[in-house]
Amino acid sequence: MARQWVLTGQEGFETSLEYQPDISKPSAHDLGPNEVLVRIYAASLNYRDLKIASPANFNGAIVPPLVPACDGAGMVGAVGSSVKEFSPGDRVVTHLAPKKVESHGDNAPLGLPDSRPALGQGLHGTLRSHGVFSEYALVHAPTSLEWLPAATLTCTWTTAWNALFGLKGKEAGPGSWVLVQGTGGVSIATLQLAVAAGATVVATTSNDEKAARLKALGATHVVSYRTSPAWGDEARQLTPDGRGFDFVIDIGGNQTLSQSLAAVRVDGIVLVVGMVGEDTAPVPLYTALLHTCIVRGLLAGSRNQFREVVRFIDEKGIVPEVDEVVFELAEAKSAYRRLQEKKHFAKVVIRID
Repeated sequence: MARQWVLTGQEGFETSLEYQPDISKPSAHDLGPNEVLVRIYAASLNYRDLKIASPANFNGAIVPPLVPACDGAGMVGAVGSSVKEFSPGDRVVTHLAPKKVESHGDNAPLGLPDSRPALGQGLHGTLRSHGVFSEYALVHAPTSLEWLPAATLTCTWTTAWNALFGLKGKEAGPGSWVLVQGTGGVSIATLQLAVAAGATVVATTSNDEKAARLKALGATHVVSYRTSPAWGDEARQLTPDGRGFDFVIDIGGNQTLSQSLAAVRVDGIVLVVGMVGEDTAPVPLYTALLHTCIVRGLLAGSRNQFREVVRFIDEKGIVPEVDEVVFELAEAKSAYRRLQEKKHFAKVVIRID
């Protein structure tokens, strides 16, 4: 038998998440020509998953019952008659937006409308032991990673890769200075990728324990946003001649954008990749003129960018950081709770034995 969680509505995960511990396994005989049966061994959560389960979800309604979450890693059990890229026994990770790949190809960038018909919102996601996916919803997993770190890649690591390497001619490398905010998934992934690429990374955080962990991962300096409200200016002074950062990863939205702009160098890039901060007054777009920088919003990455980050992880021997608390599938509500309460470091992960 198989197991899964479903959203029965959007009244918040405490109310709407329902565990189904004894359902029928999908059969290889029922696969469509472009479908792949996957035994899922691990999943991870994103802030997106909290929003989709919430009445305040700005990105539209789901059609329940829906298997939530989009991050996952597993092994191919069977493939449809037209599938060429995957075979039984292959280790795979899930790609967020298979419908975009099917309609526009492997290089197509993702926009917000593409996340609506994506895994965990418009399509069944990864909080289950067995799943049938479109072949366009998969890429080969890094050969060097175990299931839990591999399951973190779908959104977080493709976002970080796109932020650092997605704008051609302005890729991160030796000599680049990168500022990351906090210790959530995208910030930690960006830190690990940037360090592996030879860049210098400065991080912000709220306490000494987290600061020590950030330095252990390769951050050269750590600035406290608790004791330094003007952390953007303070971080900027750490760069050569106080010139500012080539890349600033903004995960807080309006709450953090003004400090991100204060930290960026002339012709540097502020990457707007999240909105986990508190609701505050919007930062006017013309502020970018005052700092003469690029402000770039992005959502995850294309399927080919996903393949690029997989190759880079294997080449550099990177092991994505995961939270020290690992949940079992039956404990998914507790995993959501840990993410909501911001008690995690890096990615909240779920083992599916």
